[in-house]
Amino acid sequence: MFFFKYDETPEPGDLIEVFRVGYQHWAVYVGDGLVVHLAPPSEVADTGASSMMSLICERAMVKKDNLWDVVGNDRWTINNTLDKKYKPHSAGTIVKEACAFVGQELPYCLFRLNCEHFVTELRYGKPESRQVCKAQEAVMAVGAFAVVSFGIVALAGALFGGSRREKEDKQ
Repeated sequence: MFFFKYDETPEPGDLIEVFRVGYQHWAVYVGDGLVVHLAPPSEVADTGASSMMSLICERAMVKKDNLWDVVGNDRWTINNTLDKKYKPHSAGTIVKEACAFVGQELPYCLFRLNCEHFVTELRYGKPESRQVCKAQEAVMAVGAFAVVSFGIVALAGALFGGSRREKEDKQ
């Protein structure tokens, strides 16, 4: 018998988000307890931060595995959130295309061609990674904060630094 935790039962074509330490791994459910996913060599269930080696991978394999082998002890959910933004392909089309990729080695880039890009392209015809978008937004926010902070320090130096020099010159 086949059971799913968290009272969620995926349907063929559903996207599965697996919460690893520091990132999410994505797969597409193809039925009978199986998922198809793009897996760099370092992607193994329960490995935590060691899977961050995918930062330097340039190739990844498309694998068809048992959902539980992919999830391990990590938390997971069905995540078809982009259905609000894009019209999903039919379940039959998603499953057929996903299975056609199994066994292929594909280019991999954490920022442009990761496992989330892979499954969103299968489901919607559009490769998108919200975790990459969120990371880019965070970097932009930190960068903007640094620029503003530097500007404030520079302005303060210009306003108050000159008056100190004038005081020193007078003494």
